[in-house]
Amino acid sequence: MAEGQGAAGCSADVQKYFDKVIDGVSHKWDDLARKLGFSENKIKGIWTDETLKPDQDHRCREVLHRWRNREGKEATLQVLKHALIDIDERATAESLEELQEPQPSTSKLKRKEEHREQTPGQKSKKPRTESDSEDGESHEEVEFPVGAAGTDVNLTDLFQKSVKRRYELKLTHFKPLIWNDDFTLSLSEIFTQLELIQKSKHKRSESMRGEERKELKSLDDLFKTDVTGLSTAPRCILIEGEAGGGKTTFLSKEALDAVSQKTELGRWHDIVLLIRLREVREGETIEEMVWDQCVDETTEGIEAQSIRTILQRNKSRVLFLLDGYDELRPEARAAGQAIPKLLSGKMYPNSTIVITSRPSAGVQQYTRPDCHVHIMGFSRRHVGKYMQQYFTVVGKQELAKRLAVHINSNELLNTLIYTPMFLMFVCLLWEEDQEMVSTGTMMGLYDNLLTCLVRKCCEREGVDMPTEGLPTEVAESLLQLGKLALEALLRNETPLDLTEVKREKVNWELLLKLGVVFLEVSSSKLHPRKQLNFSHKTMQEFLAGRYVAHAQVKQDIFELLQLTSISKALELSNLLQFTCGCDSQTAQAVMEELSKLSSKEFSHLRPDDFQEESHLPVKPDVEKSVETYTRFMLLCLNILNERKEQGVLQAVSRALPVIYLDLDSKQPAALQYYLENIQSSHLPDRMILSSLKSSYDDKSEALRYLEQIFTSRVPGLQLDLRLNYVTFDSPDLTAKLVSVLKNVPCLRVLGLLSTNLTPSSLQPLVQGFRHMFLLEELDFTENHDLGDAGMEVLQVGLSSVPHLAVLRLGGVIYGVNMTALGMSSLAPNMRHLVGLRELDISKNKIGDTGLESLTTVLHTFTAMQVLGLESTGISPTGMRTLVPALCKLTRLIKLDISSNAIGDPGLECLAAILHHLTAMKVLVLSWTGISDRGISSLIKALPHLVQLLVLNVRSNNIGDSGIVSLVQTLCQPSSLDMEQNPPGDKSLTTAPHYNTTLQELYIGLNRGVTGAGLGRVTQLISTLPSLTWLDMSGPGGTPAHLSDTAAMDLAEALPRLPALEQLNLNDISMEPAGFQAVVQAAEEHPTLERLLYNRELVPEGADTTASCLKLE
Repeated sequence: MAEGQGAAGCSADVQKYFDKVIDGVSHKWDDLARKLGFSENKIKGIWTDETLKPDQDHRCREVLHRWRNREGKEATLQVLKHALIDIDERATAESLEELQEPQPSTSKLKRKEEHREQTPGQKSKKPRTESDSEDGESHEEVEFPVGAAGTDVNLTDLFQKSVKRRYELKLTHFKPLIWNDDFTLSLSEIFTQLELIQKSKHKRSESMRGEERKELKSLDDLFKTDVTGLSTAPRCILIEGEAGGGKTTFLSKEALDAVSQKTELGRWHDIVLLIRLREVREGETIEEMVWDQCVDETTEGIEAQSIRTILQRNKSRVLFLLDGYDELRPEARAAGQAIPKLLSGKMYPNSTIVITSRPSAGVQQYTRPDCHVHIMGFSRRHVGKYMQQYFTVVGKQELAKRLAVHINSNELLNTLIYTPMFLMFVCLLWEEDQEMVSTGTMMGLYDNLLTCLVRKCCEREGVDMPTEGLPTEVAESLLQLGKLALEALLRNETPLDLTEVKREKVNWELLLKLGVVFLEVSSSKLHPRKQLNFSHKTMQEFLAGRYVAHAQVKQDIFELLQLTSISKALELSNLLQFTCGCDSQTAQAVMEELSKLSSKEFSHLRPDDFQEESHLPVKPDVEKSVETYTRFMLLCLNILNERKEQGVLQAVSRALPVIYLDLDSKQPAALQYYLENIQSSHLPDRMILSSLKSSYDDKSEALRYLEQIFTSRVPGLQLDLRLNYVTFDSPDLTAKLVSVLKNVPCLRVLGLLSTNLTPSSLQPLVQGFRHMFLLEELDFTENHDLGDAGMEVLQVGLSSVPHLAVLRLGGVIYGVNMTALGMSSLAPNMRHLVGLRELDISKNKIGDTGLESLTTVLHTFTAMQVLGLESTGISPTGMRTLVPALCKLTRLIKLDISSNAIGDPGLECLAAILHHLTAMKVLVLSWTGISDRGISSLIKALPHLVQLLVLNVRSNNIGDSGIVSLVQTLCQPSSLDMEQNPPGDKSLTTAPHYNTTLQELYIGLNRGVTGAGLGRVTQLISTLPSLTWLDMSGPGGTPAHLSDTAAMDLAEALPRLPALEQLNLNDISMEPAGFQAVVQAAEEHPTLERLLYNRELVPEGADTTASCLKLE
């Protein structure tokens, strides 16, 4: 039966069920509306619609018709039935089946029976049609088998029951320790913690990139807009986590809970498909994977072709759970293969995808995940419960409490216990021999685990265990297994084909007895084989690492590990860590190779590239390199932790010119060894330590970390220390901080953003400035309790830090609560800071009076590059005071005077001196009350700002004339009359014909702008090819209407803005055709991540599924 026909296939047919639905459930019309996807505002609108008769039946009919018109082909009987069941109207749902169409004709049945005789992997010999194509390719038109599945609904039901039966059989219980049959867990007992990672650009600076983290209760949270900030449900969710973090177990639990409808995720999706990507082979179709891995073996009537039809019938209610992208074979990852096509939306674009992977496995090559989740392993509150459970099963409950006490005092164990697999190993070793737990290294832990397994095996077999080392036959077999494990890892595989193992003459029966591997028949029905599998991938990496350390005596380490790039090293990070843990010579050899790769791939990075805040747009390649370098640095520190030796330390120092570390990264032992033993000639160019948490439960947590690593003086260490959000509300805490910092005489940066500083807690810190003579940056942002009294304390200590180049006393919300009084006491004591490059006093209400105090010294800061004066209470009078001092700051690259009521007179004062500020790159003038008059003065001065990267004039009173003239000038500065040059100034003669410099332009929310003006802008912007951010939103209040012609111009312009990342079109209305053209152009754009638009302005019936579209 072709799509578009049949009882559940088409919206044209679903209408015949409406009367029966209305008769049965009209009293629940609003509940039904919610289940059919209506917002509360839409429901309220139906309630108050005066054109409808005020009774339940008419409202229910209105809901059904609106749903049908909105969803089109997606408005199927099955969706309607599910909505009815969800509101506890199962009887009505089942009664609809009586109205279904009759069985197919005999001729059709015959064709179906012939079709069923094919094997699951075969494709039909029928002529192909385009009717069922998801991805633009030809696919055969599939008809349904009959019998138990006489209709499409029954076929789907049969399929769902088969999948559920398989999951319940395969997933409900598992034995995590293959050598211990007594220890069995139910998936319902597994607790894992998820953390949502929201990557966004914050508006504190025009291009500042940031990352927010938020703990999730379950995956259901990702479908709540208040959690994700997304306007629609996500299509693709990426869950990343390190080895042993519980990704596979978590996804198994989600699959089981979903098919049992225990979660919202399960209730929203009719079909839940769990696919282990390591089982996927080159050339397999999605339907073959589903048949192979999801359909119960005993089910008849379901095969690959009918699966395709089922998935098509349920397009928007299919959930793919893809486990282990990092384990997908390289040939199955290639472009054109099924999984990349599914991820990119070329197949089943309306489905939902949850995919797990180790970090940086390349998922983003084919999709831009709507949500990025980090799997944290166990939460703290569940670690104790798991330990109690383990020791209860083995009958040694008293050991749980002792282990808990031991873990609290053991640094490495405190790091490992949140990873489920490692916690299980710790419990096992604690049960066997408590001394075996305290190794301090990953290699030591696994080595002891192996010894434990061999000892248990010897006891069972009645064989003597040597006092040192392993029995000869065991040792030889393990090395043989390690060789095969390595070869499989380099092929990105885990299971070992038993045929290959036998060919290598490995004593595999002995390995089974040891418990390091287990024998299984692959879960794939398409590729059945006997294979040896490891208890966990980390066990494979451990055994492979032992082999590499053994073999590198005779073979080159580069050839053994194929370390051709940093990305390859990161893929093999656990293997490298285990390898280096074996012996010093191996560790040094590995680190030498890593050092070569580092100097080759990171030579372009500079210490300043690691700053948390950049006032200028950051190049994407630099940002990506910093992220990669950070992961590489953690790998090197992990290796150092495995082998704390001088030779390894020297190799690590050569590989890491910059140490950039989160204080919560659990690396104190390696870092402490590094600092205590590094030679002054090998110190890094910069060490950057940051606290990235938004809050700390324990005020002293970060301080204790610092006390651990800075136990003695480290002369010459260039340290940037950012203790953001760490509480310092008492003098005792700041005194402790000063005592630590005495050991770092070359402290370069001290960041204390939002740390609850008070005048009294600031006192010890200021007194300690004498130990920070070389301090270059001091950041007290958002410490609003300081006030003028705090400024009185601060000014006393400024003479002790003569090299200060950056002073931040501003904020996003509060500043430091300084007034004109505080500014008057601070300013005179800043006069000696002749090297000051950045001063931020934003959000402090100093007013014109305070500004006057500042201007008495401002002109002396001739090195000034960044001046932040946002929301400081400046008037046109204050601007007249400010501009003479600004004339002297010829190196200024950023000026922010936003949210000050300077008006047109103030801007005219500024524009008159801009020809002195030719180094300007960022100019922020939002919320300043300027109009066309003021903007015209700026336009005349703009040609002098030849290096301008960012211009922000949003939220003002500029009209069409001003905005269009501004954009024209930015696009074609050479068109200006040369008479605008000051006498003798020839700088405009070389002006470019179009602007290749400007990267961010904010002209939105200007109250005088209309659709006509914005339409003219759409014709101009393509001559700004370097734009990454463009805000051309409407005026606010009444939307500006963009005609179809203007919308088409915008759609045509987008491909000519190849670097564009964000486009803001809020407060703009469009016709359906224009809206769809813009959205389609945005979705096809290779770099555009966010298209912002008002939800209420979306044209009726418009498609809003584009991943880049963010409705607000």
